[in-house]
Amino acid sequence: MKPKKLALIGALLAGGLTAVLIFAPRAVWSPEELSALRSLWIGHLEPPPADPSNRVADDERAAEFGQRLFFDKRLSANGQVSCASCHQPDKQFQDGIALAKGVGTTDRRTMSIVGSAHSAWQFWDGRKDSQWSQALGPLESSVEHGGDRTQYAHLVAQHYRAEYEALFGAMPDFKRLPEHAGPVKDPAARAAWERMGAQQRDAVTRVFANLGKAIAAYERRLMPGASRFDKYVEAVGRGDREAMDAALTPNEVAGLRLFIGKGNCLQCHNSPLLSNNDFHNTGVPPGKGLPADAGRLSGLQQLLKDEFNCLGRHSDAKPEQCGELQFLATDSRRQMRQFKVPSLRNVGERAPYMHAGQFATLAETVAHYNQAPAAPQGHSELKPLGMSRTEAAQIVEFLKTLSGPIQADRKWLEPPAPPQ
Repeated sequence: MKPKKLALIGALLAGGLTAVLIFAPRAVWSPEELSALRSLWIGHLEPPPADPSNRVADDERAAEFGQRLFFDKRLSANGQVSCASCHQPDKQFQDGIALAKGVGTTDRRTMSIVGSAHSAWQFWDGRKDSQWSQALGPLESSVEHGGDRTQYAHLVAQHYRAEYEALFGAMPDFKRLPEHAGPVKDPAARAAWERMGAQQRDAVTRVFANLGKAIAAYERRLMPGASRFDKYVEAVGRGDREAMDAALTPNEVAGLRLFIGKGNCLQCHNSPLLSNNDFHNTGVPPGKGLPADAGRLSGLQQLLKDEFNCLGRHSDAKPEQCGELQFLATDSRRQMRQFKVPSLRNVGERAPYMHAGQFATLAETVAHYNQAPAAPQGHSELKPLGMSRTEAAQIVEFLKTLSGPIQADRKWLEPPAPPQ
């Protein structure tokens, strides 16, 4: 061994064990890399921001009411579909299939709702700007719940009156209203809706909107918990080599280094949720047999016309509290075929991947980013990464370390008592 190297080792030993750990081969992180690691740590995840459009968002009673609604299959056309049918608690509140299935089959993959309270935009295309307005969309979708808002108003009046009135005040009298009516695809229900008076429609819609607010109060309590990656970051912060070795394998550490470096993953998958909650065109191929999907471009058009957006009359927010919506960028050239960046928390448990389940495995997904093919429409933001097979495999191994429990009281992770 060279004299200079021996002298360096002697100096490190004289400085104590901590210095040796810091300079050990697998523990070398630059200041910039350490900053990146800390920025991803789950311990830095703040409580979800307030939702001024939903005055009951943080009301425990609303969450309990919303949980009952979330698991109630009567909120569907056939009595067989609930929110939990696609957002299954034992599958990270998604369903594990390429295209969501309700009373029919949709054109997109179910997104997990865990941590979604941190996002200003909901769905793959961002066509909703709150959790409560998001919850309303599937209820009237002809291929998801397939029901209508008058049907739901009758259900609440019959089975949930006490819970509803404790939160939102007295329910209107719906006895003279048709059993089914709403601005939906079903011709009979739509015709019945159009025959109703404006005040009747408004009363029904107000109850419908409040159902979404209660469901959102429940979903708001579902957050991701710590993973092996987070334990590793904590160990790095302490300089605890033994804990570092116990948390991640050498291959997983190599994958982490690639993730924050050569893989360029932090451009979109940053923050403790490992998502910037924004929209990007990454050249994902279209789903086989599915109609053309413009992504964020079509979502923007729907959002701006949505009667349940932050500026709508069913929102509890003041106009000045809706800055995200008021200052929304609408550059169609950039937003063609952009899709929302999902959180990578528990990504290893959520195959298949992308907005229509185009990739069956994480390996296929990483290969796509490595190759960076041209986008079917619009402009892909990807550039080839030039990673070797070994490096791509190491990133996959790292991604699997992001799995952890859902951080929520156990009562929120199980169906409530059966409805009466």
